[in-house]
Amino acid sequence: MNILLLAEVSGDALLRDATAKAVSAVSGLGDVTVLVAGYGISGAAQQAATIDGVSKVLAADSESLGHRLAEAMADLIVSITDDYDLIAAAATSDGKNIMPRVAALLDVMIISDVTAVVDAETFERPIYAGNAIQTVKTADKKKALTIRTSGFSAAGEAAAAPVDMVNYAESDHASEWLGDQVAESDRPDLTSARVVVSGGRGVGSKEQFAVVEGLADKLGAAVGASRAAVDSGYAPNDWQVGQTGKVVAPELYVACGISGAIQHLAGMKDSRIIVAINKDEEAPIFQVADYGIVGDLFDIVPEMTEKL
Repeated sequence: MNILLLAEVSGDALLRDATAKAVSAVSGLGDVTVLVAGYGISGAAQQAATIDGVSKVLAADSESLGHRLAEAMADLIVSITDDYDLIAAAATSDGKNIMPRVAALLDVMIISDVTAVVDAETFERPIYAGNAIQTVKTADKKKALTIRTSGFSAAGEAAAAPVDMVNYAESDHASEWLGDQVAESDRPDLTSARVVVSGGRGVGSKEQFAVVEGLADKLGAAVGASRAAVDSGYAPNDWQVGQTGKVVAPELYVACGISGAIQHLAGMKDSRIIVAINKDEEAPIFQVADYGIVGDLFDIVPEMTEKL
């Protein structure tokens, strides 16, 4: 089986670790070709070439691909799929934006949020906020899927695979790039951080969220939030962890003042070690926590920060 995997490239044209995790997920099915598309991506293409399991890298470098708009990216992918049986991408905001359009253009089903690859036609994915696992078998000649990379380890490094350039024939599309607003932060990226400290409704206010941020900074961690905290204005949208936010699987997840609604658990229950701090001993978060502290977070979190 020949596999085409769309690389995850950051805004500064660097390869994200989600790419190596996605390679790990599909490499057992056959030869993996990684498509690195964007503008000024030669460095990312060289990074992709050294991922163990990658047989070839295709690099498409064009200014019109720089913002990775779904229309342009999908047209590029579909134009080179003749030799591939499976087309995949990480289940990031980028992959989820592009791959459904690719599937529609190929007239095949999209299999989203794959957590396990059973064989070349059979995949597992969570449903009902992670409370059940659905096994999907497809007879489509070409398979299109997004991979929830939090459940896979990153592939290691190997000798560099060959890198071939791909020409992108530019065409007019319905959408155009107007601009972006990027939040500057020295903290790790939430989806790839080894440690995440999250706050919930129990934090009480945007000002008091500084308690959570203080612990995160001491641990060198990313900061997350429950949907309740985001909806209440305590934290920005891009901090949201959960079914409708970001899915994380760090080595350590610290939940402060989070009750553990099912939607939040769907986004963090695969974390290796979960620590919960909540004054309600009946909070659902304690059912998935490895360590639980029943008490007021405004007493416990500052003390933890001080001791660290």
